[in-house]
Amino acid sequence: MGARLSSNGHKLAHSESIEGSQSEACKRQRTSSFLWDDNPRLIPSLPDEISIQILARLPRISHFNAKLVSRSWKATVTSGEIYKLRKELGTTEEWLYVLTKTDGNKLIWHALDPVSQIWQRLPLMPNVIADEGMRWGLSGFRLWNMVGSSVIADSIRGLLGRKRSLDQIPFCGCAIGAVDDCLYVLGGFSRALVMNNVWRYNPIVNAWSEVTPMTIGRAYCKTGVLNNKLYVVGGVTRGRVALSPLQSAEVFDPCSGTWSEIPSMPFSKAQVLPTAFLADLLKPIATGMTPYRGKIYVPQSLYCWPFFVDVGGEVYDPETNSWTEMPMGMGEGWPARQAGTKLSVIVDEELYALDPSSSRDSARIKVYDQQDDAWKVIEGDIPIHDLTDSESPYLLAGFLGKLHVITKDTSNNILVMQADRRNIFPSAPAPPLSSASLGESLRAFSETVSASSENLWRVIASRSAGTTELVSCQILDV
Repeated sequence: MGARLSSNGHKLAHSESIEGSQSEACKRQRTSSFLWDDNPRLIPSLPDEISIQILARLPRISHFNAKLVSRSWKATVTSGEIYKLRKELGTTEEWLYVLTKTDGNKLIWHALDPVSQIWQRLPLMPNVIADEGMRWGLSGFRLWNMVGSSVIADSIRGLLGRKRSLDQIPFCGCAIGAVDDCLYVLGGFSRALVMNNVWRYNPIVNAWSEVTPMTIGRAYCKTGVLNNKLYVVGGVTRGRVALSPLQSAEVFDPCSGTWSEIPSMPFSKAQVLPTAFLADLLKPIATGMTPYRGKIYVPQSLYCWPFFVDVGGEVYDPETNSWTEMPMGMGEGWPARQAGTKLSVIVDEELYALDPSSSRDSARIKVYDQQDDAWKVIEGDIPIHDLTDSESPYLLAGFLGKLHVITKDTSNNILVMQADRRNIFPSAPAPPLSSASLGESLRAFSETVSASSENLWRVIASRSAGTTELVSCQILDV
């Protein structure tokens, strides 16, 4: 799966040694593979049924070398059948996929095997080229001040400061999703074109391909997966003279490879503004998306650059194919990062979000209590450094049954920090009935919580990132 990077301090040397060993393996494969290829069986003296059972139990990190053994091994390891067998055997592995952006605005994916702590670089996405006949000039961009959100407008302005024309804006503003064991990159800007293109990465064959496009071009839309379908809501598209926000939503079925429209978000709170002036000035936008307990939850805001006003959100129920208003406590208390974006993750059916507002160089995790309709703070700060110039100073991920935060440190290393959910709410012994002092019992409880909080987070992997920025992350269980 592309080039490898070790997680230890000798990344370059280790990578070179791996490349050297791979080169030697290729030479050996060229000289000896005919011995294997001439044999009708995957492993001599074993029936193929047993050989496939053996190969299905190989760790994914070993698949690169396994493909070098012979053409028949390569065909087996890159076949869909062996991955179906891995699911039946329970030998699938969850890997973390992190999307980064370089100074030149090139998007680069890296995959982390959390067991071996080895990083692998994915193939680059296909080139995105805007249609020359669909570009629009700076006059349209000036009107963006009237309708643009902070995160979008600031991104474009930053790019424009280094370019002569909006026509030269590179690929940006895409949305990321993962469904049916594949990564998806959707829409975004290519130069001045708002695209509806969709690219899919298949980890089995380690390659990108273009699939059925969305029904409309979208940039900075939100995505989520429910019932093995990929939902897309909101974003912005190109209007007659400028960009305009979208209320529409659609869903992708990976089995049929088709998109279907679902009812648009009502943005009901945006419809009850007191004056027509405010209704025209404040534009509704989806600031997040989370599949939670069988429904799609979309927090929303009203904005007039550079101001954001939180207005709760709306919930889509696929069974009734309709939207309802989000519970008040959930919408009003949902923590927001820069530019109002609401980031969240599900771990063991619980909804978590990161609140960066507690202090300059730390943050706290909040968990949503559905029964009380309230967000509750989890003890223990997360050491997140002040990255105000970054679009995505941190990311959240849930895999291996645990909560993870991905961020960068002051040395420009990407850190993957893990919290064991079992330690988030540490259990303290109940105070004995014969206790002479209730204060002593409470003090013991507090000390137990504090000691557990200090050891709550640990770095499970890191890699040098230089000046690259975090964009998004996904989990694939293959």
